[in-house]
Amino acid sequence: MHNLILETKDLSKSFKKQIIFHSVSLSIEKGKAYGFIGHNGCGKSILFKILSGLIAPDSGEIKVFGQKLGNEVDFPKNTGIIIETPQFLEDYSGIKNLRYLAAIQNKISVTTIKDILERVGLDPENRQPVKKYSLGMKQKLGIAQAIMEDPSLLILDEPFNGLDKTSVQNIRTLLLELKKKGVTILLTSHMQKDIELICDEVFEFNDKKLKKLKVNELSNEDEHS
Repeated sequence: MHNLILETKDLSKSFKKQIIFHSVSLSIEKGKAYGFIGHNGCGKSILFKILSGLIAPDSGEIKVFGQKLGNEVDFPKNTGIIIETPQFLEDYSGIKNLRYLAAIQNKISVTTIKDILERVGLDPENRQPVKKYSLGMKQKLGIAQAIMEDPSLLILDEPFNGLDKTSVQNIRTLLLELKKKGVTILLTSHMQKDIELICDEVFEFNDKKLKKLKVNELSNEDEHS
């Protein structure tokens, strides 16, 4: 299928003989948002690490943009990623961190970086070192880093973690804008409203398998809205 961005076939993963999940097969289409839910420790972050090329599955196959992950490519190209707490050079400012990362591919200008920082709600002129940032500020910097090079695919593990209500609404709006532009989004959130407002399809980890849900089948648990 022409608009298929990511495919997995029979992915399985275990640690120390404990099965995390097995037989996970996905077909991820361009320009859609996919939510992944389930209790803590069910395998959401592990799946996202596998899809990001950070760890290998025990078995199964992953194709991203038509290339086999772990075979033809080690990491998915043109992909922005947040998994767990974003890590930065603690003694550098936010903009210096992003300039340092942007220099690897040299695709974007300092002006673009400043624009992205403002878009996520950070002051590009703030010279405070990241070690003095709040959790929410670090999270915004992580989101800025994930989106700054205009990726086609976003893999976002709890991107709203640590954000205040206004910032949550701002980032939700930003992700919806990116989706409208054709960006594909994979998202975990423990907040039901994030999933309902952003995602076209929802998957739940249950009994070590991934089950597709309808958005209206989500539980009524909601942490903040």
